[in-house]
This record gives sequence, structure tokens and C-alpha cells, in this order.
Amino acid sequence: MSQPAPVEAPQFPPTLREVMLRGRWIAMLLLCLVVAGVFAWLGQWQLGRAVDGAPPPPGATEKVLPIDQVVKPGEYLDAPLVGQRTETRGSWVRGDFLIVSSRVNDGAEGYWVTGQLRIADAAEPTALAVAIGWAPDEAAAKAAVHRLDKAADGSVIDITGRLISDEGPVAPPRDQPSRMDRMSPAALLGFWHDTEKLNVYRPFLAAKAPLGGLVAISSPAPEEHSSVNWLNIFYAVEWAIFAGFAFYLWYRLAKDAWEREVEDFEEHRGGADPQPTSV
Repeated sequence: MSQPAPVEAPQFPPTLREVMLRGRWIAMLLLCLVVAGVFAWLGQWQLGRAVDGAPPPPGATEKVLPIDQVVKPGEYLDAPLVGQRTETRGSWVRGDFLIVSSRVNDGAEGYWVTGQLRIADAAEPTALAVAIGWAPDEAAAKAAVHRLDKAADGSVIDITGRLISDEGPVAPPRDQPSRMDRMSPAALLGFWHDTEKLNVYRPFLAAKAPLGGLVAISSPAPEEHSSVNWLNIFYAVEWAIFAGFAFYLWYRLAKDAWEREVEDFEEHRGGADPQPTSV
């Protein structure tokens, strides 16, 4: 019975091009094309947002709007609306007047007194953090808290001010766990009462008219916004880099596989160097 002829071993290792044209690497290239296409679409979307629309007209933030026309509970405040003057109605929650330190008012450092305003006529319990006024020292701020607590009888009031984005909470000093140096509704929420199933606005309101014997918070109109959002342009460039990296990753993996085959070939041939080409 005849034996099959032995398969002759190749004289040279495969070239890099031959490895890249194998089915496995072509399939991976197609996958990279899909991934790069998604990244390119995301970059185009970010670029569109960077130049989408015109900036608000001069003085737009000075027009007093109902708060529900500016932002909804739980939503972030869009950059063009930061500093927008708004109005709403609600009642103060007794026991939720809190002090925020390190507040500068017309060049002088002091304290803000804040309160939880429960929005009137809301479909569900909804709260807005309000910076009510400024005090030059902690004793004056505590006295204002006492007066505001005493006056909080549940009556509904109208309030106007500027909407400002959450400054972000920071960890308090170890010896002062209740101290707050940032105006953050997220941080205030941890000290408020009756918060179960409570909707909360992410930005806070800097009140125009102070209460409780406090000083009005200095809150000038924000600077006019440019029509170009450079942060979105930066994100668009990032997505383009990610798309290019997908192809580089495919090339690097294919080249690594080719280099391993060359090494295996050289070991099998006893270290002889047939001088393969890489293309």
C-alpha cells in the first residue's frame, strides 16, 4: 500500500502581507472597520454639537423664566443657561437651613445660608436648593438660620434668582463632619429631612432678595457664550484618535503573529536566516 508523499516544508517563512490576507485577519479588519465607523460617527456628532446653533442673544439670561422652562428635576443645566434668572413658588422645610462656608461676596469671605424649597403644585415631591443670603461670620449665619427656622410655617412664597450649576461635593474635615465649603445640592440632600422619593433639581438658585436678615448674594450676569464649544471639539478629536487606534491595533496584532511565525520557522530550521521579506 503506497504511503502519501511527505509535505515539503516551506523554504521561507510567510511574509507580513500573506499573514494579513488570511481569513482570520481579514475578519478582524472588518471588525475594526465597524468599530472605527462608530467612533467616526461619534466624532461627527460631537463636532456637530460644538457648532450647533447660535449663542443666546445678549441679555437672554436676564429675562426671568419659570424654572420648569429652563431645567427639569434631575437634569444637568446646559452651559448657555448657567446664570439664567428664574422664578418659582414653594415653601421652606423647617430644619433644613444649612450653612456653607468659604463664600466670597464682593471681595469679602463669609457664609451662605441655604434652604430646601419644596416646589408648590408639583406633581411629585420636588425640592430646590436655594442660597438664601450671605453672612459675614458664622455667628450671623447661625442667627439667620434660627430666624428662618422660626418663620418656616409652610406658607408658599415666590422666589426669584439665578440658576447655577452644582459646584460638586468635597469631603469635610475629619473634625467637622457637617462642614460644607461647596454649594452642592447633592451634598445638602444628605442633611435634608423627608427625602424619600424626592425629586431634586441638580442646579441651585442664588436668591435675588435675601431673607432672615442676611445680605444679598452678589450674582452678576454671566459672560456671553461663544458659538463654539471647544470641549465638544476636543471630544471629536478624541474619537478620531480612537478610530485610528483601532486600525493600529489590528496591524500590531497581525505583525506580532507574523513575527511569532518567523521565530518558529527559524527555530525549526535550526536558526538559519533565510532573509524573509516583510511585504
